[in-house]
Amino acid sequence: MKIQKGNDGKLTPSSGTASPEPRQKPFRALENRDFRLLWFGQAVSQLGTQMRIAGIGWQIYLLTHDPLQLGAIGLCRVVPLVAFSLIGGSAADVSDRRKLLLVAEAILMFLSGVLAFVTLTGAVNVWWIYAITILTSATNAFERPSFSALVPALVPRDQLSSAISLNTLNFQVATVIGPGLGGVIIALVGVQGVFWIDAASYLAVLASLLLIKYRPAVRSTQRVSVAAAVEGLRFVWGNKILVSTMLLDFFATFFASSRTLLPIFATDVLHSGEIGFGLLSAADAVGAVVMSLIMAWLNPSRFRHPGIILLIGVFFFSVFTILFGLSTSLPFSLLCLFFVGASDTVSMVLRQTISQLVTPDELRGRMQSVNMIFFAGGPQLGELEAGIVARVGGPALSVVSGGIACVVVVLAVAAMSPGLRKYKFEKD
Repeated sequence: MKIQKGNDGKLTPSSGTASPEPRQKPFRALENRDFRLLWFGQAVSQLGTQMRIAGIGWQIYLLTHDPLQLGAIGLCRVVPLVAFSLIGGSAADVSDRRKLLLVAEAILMFLSGVLAFVTLTGAVNVWWIYAITILTSATNAFERPSFSALVPALVPRDQLSSAISLNTLNFQVATVIGPGLGGVIIALVGVQGVFWIDAASYLAVLASLLLIKYRPAVRSTQRVSVAAAVEGLRFVWGNKILVSTMLLDFFATFFASSRTLLPIFATDVLHSGEIGFGLLSAADAVGAVVMSLIMAWLNPSRFRHPGIILLIGVFFFSVFTILFGLSTSLPFSLLCLFFVGASDTVSMVLRQTISQLVTPDELRGRMQSVNMIFFAGGPQLGELEAGIVARVGGPALSVVSGGIACVVVVLAVAAMSPGLRKYKFEKD
């Protein structure tokens, strides 16, 4: 028992432990009306988007029966996203982000409607699909930085990681449910039905943007320009914590990308056929959904050492990737991929939270645009790297060597970035 001095100057006994912080309610970010509206709108829209992505893949293969033309859709997505990302980030920082989102979502709805119409009329061909995909991706280069930069304005600082966890949950649930639901719709009414549903899903997010009460403060007269983009790049490269988190993201997805090789593992390694391939494809997403729920429940803003937990998350992502590459058992492979998805979600939520908190509001859009280059480029280049190594040495060598390389990157970043290791969330 300790002795403490009371307000009256007298010494009184006290317990040896400080009173604990009151336990926060889970999913507290949803208590904020504006965020709740935007979150629900995005949930509906994300489901439509994943259905559309599945429908486009199905449609291209039906039209061409050419794996190369099917694979080209990936380039149509990533090239415009990277090419316009810095412009989109600058626009998010000098414009009213809510209004910019309204315009972007309306354009995306229009493009999905055009794809549905040309499919319904029979005018569709692969060039229609490529063109609409390129325009959609270019629009996303403006939409994504604005959305990411808007979220911190809708929730208190200590609930930001919970909000990011809930947004991650939206995406992962849509990834699990969307393709399967899209397949059902295609079987019932044809592929144009998926595109009509996607177009309609944008009404939910447009309504949420119109209903939120948040209105931004008047911004400076700065315009979208090369100078504004360069200012964003200088800020990112001058912040060691941001550079560390972005490099972790890039190299983790570059080296430890096993998803593109799943058909080979299902067929030649695990001998599990189409059913095994379907299970393998869903396993990491299921792990990500479960961990997103846990992270939103816990509210990681209360973590004492988020930087260390981030590094541990990427480390276990690498370890379970290695174990998956070594596995010859379907149940164990599914377990490994489950934890790959779960550990990746831990690092993703903390990485995004830290990035948002170390960036001033007037630079958040540009920071997100630079970040978008890393998380878009890593997986695409990683698929190429995985395929080359797999052709030379086999799928197991590709995945295991990639996982080992990712471990080396984690250890290097941990050693060279003491600021990330020591980082702590500031209390309001």
